[in-house]
Amino acid sequence: MSDPDSELASVPTVPGSSESGAAGAAGHGKWVVFLIAAVLSLVADQATKVWARESLPTVRLRGGEATCIVPDDLVRGSAPARPEARPGQAEDPRPACAGRAVPVIDGFWEWRLSMNPGSAFGLFSSQEGARIGLSVVGIIAVFGMLWMLRKARPDQRILHWALALVTGGAVGNLIDRIYFGVVTDFILWRYQTHEWPVFNVADIVLVVGVGLMFIDIQKEGRRDKALKASRQARAKAAGLVKTFGNK
Repeated sequence: MSDPDSELASVPTVPGSSESGAAGAAGHGKWVVFLIAAVLSLVADQATKVWARESLPTVRLRGGEATCIVPDDLVRGSAPARPEARPGQAEDPRPACAGRAVPVIDGFWEWRLSMNPGSAFGLFSSQEGARIGLSVVGIIAVFGMLWMLRKARPDQRILHWALALVTGGAVGNLIDRIYFGVVTDFILWRYQTHEWPVFNVADIVLVVGVGLMFIDIQKEGRRDKALKASRQARAKAAGLVKTFGNK
């Protein structure tokens, strides 16, 4: 009968199996974090937009006393032609309705429903073809975030959150742009007579995500410098780098 201890000793081991398992778990973890953060930011964005479209008040600017239809009557070019317009004259390009301000903090913060055909914070809202162009840019950006996450190291946790937030914000505005042709904005900040462009939750998470990306870039720069200094120190200690002193 064979010795059990010798049988156990003869069982082959896989070098680095525990390390590879840990690395695989860490790599899986970044996708879990990305998915949770992206979905939560997307849900928050879409839920608040639904609330804004259904709850925030509007005021009709022209076209009679009919109830405003959201988002159609808040979009540029939705108003009917002016009564004094001549036959064949183009329709009034101005919206028939606008959002009515609801103060949150007097003089600083208010809700105001707005439909934005452009990008974040109203950029490019006057450009023709913005819907198609910005939709294509949004789709490319999402694939870019997924590619960057795939390349990211498991320990780049700040970057994981950044990519998730940017993806959630981009998809949130992309859904609006594809479904409605415009993006729902409803948050307005002001100071005295100055008003910032109306924005939404997707814009907020986009800005936070981009900010975290810059933090990761700075962190990676410091890491690269530290690694370079460490390699030089090891090479010097091994005698691979000669130092020349004053004779």
